[in-house]
Amino acid sequence: MKTYTFFLALFTLAAGHLWGAVGCDLNDPDRDVKRLFPESTGYKTIYKSIRESGGDALLAQVETRLGDKFRGLYETAEVPYTLYEIHKGAGIVGYIHGVNQKGQYGGIQVFLSLTPGGVITGIYIQRLTSESASRFRSKDFGKQFVGLSLKEFSQLDLSSGKFTGLPDPPLLNNPDPSDKADFAAILRSVKKNLILMDVFIYHPQTVKGN
Repeated sequence: MKTYTFFLALFTLAAGHLWGAVGCDLNDPDRDVKRLFPESTGYKTIYKSIRESGGDALLAQVETRLGDKFRGLYETAEVPYTLYEIHKGAGIVGYIHGVNQKGQYGGIQVFLSLTPGGVITGIYIQRLTSESASRFRSKDFGKQFVGLSLKEFSQLDLSSGKFTGLPDPPLLNNPDPSDKADFAAILRSVKKNLILMDVFIYHPQTVKGN
Protein backbone atom coordinates (compact mmCIF):
# COMPACT_ATOMS: atom_id res chain seq x y z
CA MET A 1 0.00 0.00 0.00
CA LYS A 2 2.85 2.36 0.88
CA THR A 3 4.59 1.53 -2.42
CA TYR A 4 1.40 2.29 -4.39
CA THR A 5 0.95 5.60 -2.57
CA PHE A 6 4.58 6.53 -3.24
CA PHE A 7 4.36 5.87 -6.99
CA LEU A 8 0.97 7.61 -7.18
CA ALA A 9 2.52 10.68 -5.59
CA LEU A 10 5.42 10.58 -8.05
CA PHE A 11 3.02 10.26 -10.99
CA THR A 12 0.90 13.17 -9.75
CA LEU A 13 3.98 15.36 -9.29
CA ALA A 14 5.32 14.44 -12.73
CA ALA A 15 1.95 15.14 -14.35
CA GLY A 16 1.82 18.52 -12.64
CA HIS A 17 5.26 19.44 -13.94
CA LEU A 18 4.33 18.28 -17.43
CA TRP A 19 1.06 20.21 -17.51
CA GLY A 20 2.76 23.31 -16.16
CA ALA A 21 5.51 23.07 -18.76
CA VAL A 22 3.41 22.70 -21.89
CA GLY A 23 1.70 26.06 -21.58
CA CYS A 24 -1.84 26.65 -22.74
CA ASP A 25 -3.07 25.46 -26.13
CA LEU A 26 -6.51 25.37 -27.68
CA ASN A 27 -7.83 21.81 -27.65
CA ASP A 28 -9.27 22.24 -31.15
CA PRO A 29 -7.68 25.33 -32.74
CA ASP A 30 -9.33 24.89 -36.15
CA ARG A 31 -12.78 24.88 -34.55
CA ASP A 32 -12.09 27.56 -31.96
CA VAL A 33 -10.39 29.99 -34.34
CA LYS A 34 -13.37 29.81 -36.68
CA ARG A 35 -15.78 30.25 -33.77
CA LEU A 36 -13.98 33.28 -32.35
CA PHE A 37 -13.08 34.77 -35.75
CA PRO A 38 -15.77 33.65 -38.26
CA GLU A 39 -14.22 35.86 -40.94
CA SER A 40 -10.79 34.23 -40.69
CA THR A 41 -9.21 32.33 -43.57
CA GLY A 42 -6.34 30.84 -41.59
CA TYR A 43 -4.01 31.26 -38.65
CA LYS A 44 -0.36 31.04 -37.67
CA THR A 45 0.83 29.51 -34.41
CA ILE A 46 3.56 31.44 -32.58
CA TYR A 47 5.45 30.27 -29.50
CA LYS A 48 6.87 32.66 -26.95
CA SER A 49 8.36 32.44 -23.47
CA ILE A 50 9.51 34.98 -20.92
CA ARG A 51 12.91 33.28 -20.73
CA GLU A 52 13.58 33.63 -24.47
CA SER A 53 11.98 37.07 -24.78
CA GLY A 54 13.69 38.84 -21.90
CA GLY A 55 14.64 36.45 -19.12
CA ASP A 56 14.58 37.49 -15.49
CA ALA A 57 14.42 41.19 -16.38
CA LEU A 58 11.21 40.61 -18.33
CA LEU A 59 9.78 38.41 -15.60
CA ALA A 60 10.36 41.20 -13.06
CA GLN A 61 8.73 43.72 -15.41
CA VAL A 62 5.67 41.51 -15.93
CA GLU A 63 5.29 40.92 -12.19
CA THR A 64 5.50 44.66 -11.50
CA ARG A 65 2.83 45.40 -14.07
CA LEU A 66 0.66 42.57 -12.81
CA GLY A 67 0.99 43.72 -9.21
CA ASP A 68 1.72 40.18 -8.06
CA LYS A 69 4.48 37.59 -8.12
CA PHE A 70 4.53 34.63 -10.47
CA ARG A 71 4.46 31.38 -8.53
CA GLY A 72 4.13 27.65 -8.98
CA LEU A 73 4.21 25.45 -12.07
CA TYR A 74 1.83 27.66 -14.00
CA GLU A 75 4.08 30.69 -13.86
CA THR A 76 7.77 30.31 -14.57
CA ALA A 77 9.99 32.11 -17.04
CA GLU A 78 10.36 28.84 -18.98
CA VAL A 79 6.65 28.20 -19.61
CA PRO A 80 5.89 28.43 -23.35
CA TYR A 81 2.92 30.53 -24.44
CA THR A 82 1.01 29.67 -27.60
CA LEU A 83 -0.29 32.60 -29.62
CA TYR A 84 -2.62 32.24 -32.57
CA GLU A 85 -2.19 34.98 -35.18
CA ILE A 86 -5.47 35.12 -37.07
CA HIS A 87 -5.48 35.92 -40.79
CA LYS A 88 -8.03 37.07 -43.31
CA GLY A 89 -6.34 36.84 -46.66
CA ALA A 90 -2.94 38.47 -46.31
CA GLY A 91 -3.97 40.61 -43.33
CA ILE A 92 -3.95 40.01 -39.56
CA VAL A 93 -7.42 40.41 -38.05
CA GLY A 94 -6.57 39.48 -34.48
CA TYR A 95 -5.00 37.12 -31.98
CA ILE A 96 -6.02 34.37 -29.59
CA HIS A 97 -3.91 33.79 -26.51
CA GLY A 98 -4.47 31.70 -23.40
CA VAL A 99 -2.87 31.40 -19.98
CA ASN A 100 -2.92 28.89 -17.16
CA GLN A 101 -4.08 30.15 -13.80
CA LYS A 102 -4.40 28.41 -10.46
CA GLY A 103 -8.06 28.23 -9.43
CA GLN A 104 -9.84 27.12 -6.32
CA TYR A 105 -10.04 23.47 -7.37
CA GLY A 106 -7.25 23.21 -9.93
CA GLY A 107 -5.94 24.81 -13.08
CA ILE A 108 -7.98 27.28 -15.09
CA GLN A 109 -7.31 27.98 -18.77
CA VAL A 110 -8.51 31.36 -19.99
CA PHE A 111 -8.22 32.45 -23.62
CA LEU A 112 -8.80 35.93 -25.00
CA SER A 113 -9.59 36.85 -28.58
CA LEU A 114 -8.14 40.26 -29.39
CA THR A 115 -8.14 42.82 -32.17
CA PRO A 116 -4.79 43.64 -33.83
CA GLY A 117 -4.65 46.59 -31.42
CA GLY A 118 -5.25 44.58 -28.25
CA VAL A 119 -8.96 45.10 -27.54
CA ILE A 120 -10.83 42.09 -26.20
CA THR A 121 -13.45 40.68 -28.55
CA GLY A 122 -14.18 37.53 -26.58
CA ILE A 123 -13.20 35.37 -23.63
CA TYR A 124 -13.11 31.57 -23.69
CA ILE A 125 -12.67 29.57 -20.48
CA GLN A 126 -11.48 26.24 -21.78
CA ARG A 127 -10.75 24.60 -18.44
CA LEU A 128 -12.42 25.28 -15.09
CA THR A 129 -13.23 22.78 -12.34
CA SER A 130 -15.97 24.41 -10.32
CA GLU A 131 -19.67 24.08 -9.62
CA SER A 132 -19.91 27.61 -11.02
CA ALA A 133 -18.19 26.74 -14.32
CA SER A 134 -21.33 27.13 -16.44
CA ARG A 135 -21.94 30.59 -14.99
CA PHE A 136 -18.40 31.73 -15.68
CA ARG A 137 -18.72 30.39 -19.23
CA SER A 138 -22.05 32.14 -19.84
CA LYS A 139 -22.43 34.69 -22.62
CA ASP A 140 -23.57 37.36 -20.15
CA PHE A 141 -20.37 37.01 -18.13
CA GLY A 142 -18.18 37.02 -21.23
CA LYS A 143 -19.83 40.11 -22.68
CA GLN A 144 -18.54 42.18 -19.77
CA PHE A 145 -14.97 41.87 -21.07
CA VAL A 146 -15.66 42.81 -24.70
CA GLY A 147 -14.22 46.21 -25.58
CA LEU A 148 -11.77 46.27 -22.68
CA SER A 149 -8.00 46.25 -23.07
CA LEU A 150 -4.79 46.58 -21.11
CA LYS A 151 -5.63 50.27 -20.67
CA GLU A 152 -8.37 49.30 -18.23
CA PHE A 153 -6.81 46.14 -16.79
CA SER A 154 -3.54 47.88 -15.96
CA GLN A 155 -5.62 49.72 -13.35
CA LEU A 156 -7.03 46.51 -11.85
CA ASP A 157 -5.93 46.07 -8.24
CA LEU A 158 -5.76 42.30 -7.72
CA SER A 159 -6.08 42.50 -3.95
CA SER A 160 -9.43 44.31 -4.10
CA GLY A 161 -10.62 43.24 -7.55
CA LYS A 162 -11.45 46.86 -8.35
CA PHE A 163 -10.27 49.27 -11.03
CA THR A 164 -8.54 52.38 -9.76
CA GLY A 165 -7.58 55.64 -11.43
CA LEU A 166 -10.19 55.46 -14.18
CA PRO A 167 -12.92 58.11 -14.59
CA ASP A 168 -15.35 55.46 -15.79
CA PRO A 169 -14.12 52.09 -14.48
CA PRO A 170 -15.61 48.92 -15.99
CA LEU A 171 -18.01 46.98 -13.82
CA LEU A 172 -17.32 43.26 -13.91
CA ASN A 173 -19.96 41.34 -12.00
CA ASN A 174 -19.30 37.97 -10.43
CA PRO A 175 -21.96 35.56 -11.75
CA ASP A 176 -21.62 33.50 -8.55
CA PRO A 177 -20.84 35.62 -5.47
CA SER A 178 -20.27 32.42 -3.48
CA ASP A 179 -17.21 31.67 -5.64
CA LYS A 180 -15.03 34.68 -5.08
CA ALA A 181 -11.79 32.72 -5.49
CA ASP A 182 -12.36 31.65 -9.09
CA PHE A 183 -13.74 35.06 -10.04
CA ALA A 184 -10.54 36.66 -8.73
CA ALA A 185 -8.47 34.04 -10.54
CA ILE A 186 -10.20 34.78 -13.84
CA LEU A 187 -9.63 38.53 -13.46
CA ARG A 188 -5.96 37.89 -12.67
CA SER A 189 -5.62 35.63 -15.71
CA VAL A 190 -7.11 38.29 -18.00
CA LYS A 191 -4.73 40.96 -16.71
CA LYS A 192 -1.77 38.58 -17.01
CA ASN A 193 -2.85 37.58 -20.51
CA LEU A 194 -3.02 41.20 -21.69
CA ILE A 195 0.38 42.06 -20.19
CA LEU A 196 2.02 39.07 -21.87
CA MET A 197 0.45 39.97 -25.20
CA ASP A 198 1.77 43.50 -24.80
CA VAL A 199 5.38 42.40 -24.22
CA PHE A 200 5.29 39.55 -26.74
CA ILE A 201 3.37 41.18 -29.61
CA TYR A 202 2.18 44.76 -29.23
CA HIS A 203 5.21 46.47 -27.70
CA PRO A 204 8.15 44.02 -27.73
CA GLN A 205 10.58 46.92 -27.97
CA THR A 206 9.90 47.72 -24.32
CA VAL A 207 11.39 44.39 -23.22
CA LYS A 208 14.77 44.73 -21.55
CA GLY A 209 17.34 42.14 -20.72
CA ASN A 210 17.48 40.19 -24.01
